[in-house]
Amino acid sequence: MNQGDRQDRAVGAVVGSAVGDALGAPFEFGPAGVYTTRFPDGIGEMCGGGGWDPGEATDDTQMAVLVGESLLERDGLDPAEMFGRFRRWAAGEPKDIGLQTEYVLASGDPWDLAAALHFQVNGRAAGNGSLMRAATSAVYFARADGPEPAARTATMDAARRIAALTHGDRAAWEGTAVLHDLIRVALNGDDPLTAVPGALAAVCDDQRERWATVLAPDWHPGLATEFNGAVWPCLGTAVWALRTTHTFEAALAAAIDAGGDTDTVAAVTGGLAGAVHGSGAIPSRWTEPLHVPLLGYGGRVLRAAQLTGLARRLDSHIP
Repeated sequence: MNQGDRQDRAVGAVVGSAVGDALGAPFEFGPAGVYTTRFPDGIGEMCGGGGWDPGEATDDTQMAVLVGESLLERDGLDPAEMFGRFRRWAAGEPKDIGLQTEYVLASGDPWDLAAALHFQVNGRAAGNGSLMRAATSAVYFARADGPEPAARTATMDAARRIAALTHGDRAAWEGTAVLHDLIRVALNGDDPLTAVPGALAAVCDDQRERWATVLAPDWHPGLATEFNGAVWPCLGTAVWALRTTHTFEAALAAAIDAGGDTDTVAAVTGGLAGAVHGSGAIPSRWTEPLHVPLLGYGGRVLRAAQLTGLARRLDSHIP
């Protein structure tokens, strides 16, 4: 695969995740089949609704941008600085922020203790909030040097460290790590579905069985045992949507039609499907209205062109 192909896939991952987020946002907490009901001809539009303007990205993409810009500006992972960016953004009162993430960021606890203390007190921290922001870091760490086992280890370990900033449950760390690795494989021009067993083998022993269940070839959203705001069915649905469709558009339609936490499920699906199909597969009717407001950052609003530039810088940087 030539460099242009790879960069097209990297842009596909970052912009695709943002597009999925904005496309799915108006349907959040809707029932299964909600996308098909709204667009029976299958030609989905950035329709807005639920408090979101057409093409407006949610906290999913806003946090992904913060992750990507921190990695570039700090020349690698600086968890304390990244956590500080999250806190500044949260203090700007974004339209939406996950309850768990909000609790951790507003706790006042140190960056390296806040998520762990939340988990210690609440006993539940396996939301999909670390998955939703992973497209940018997955692209950045996909460039890690070394042969296959070393590259997989590097990207999965980075994913765990970033996830742990807001999620104290190892289940969230491992799911984010798997997504990182699948995007890495896709950016290399290979089929991420064939890489699932290898990624699972690198998952922490006490988490592997549960992840293997939702990533199995015969799993589908109807088998989920939790709401897809949880990390397991969220990633499971994204992989299922990729497995059962043949285009970027169809993958997002399938993800949103699963209902529930549609913005995040579609964001995760969009990042994965974008890495597979490339940016050229993303319709302009979706990218043209796309915009990402960054609360707490002087009224900044990123559009598709800025996300494209961010993706290219993330892809060209060697961690």
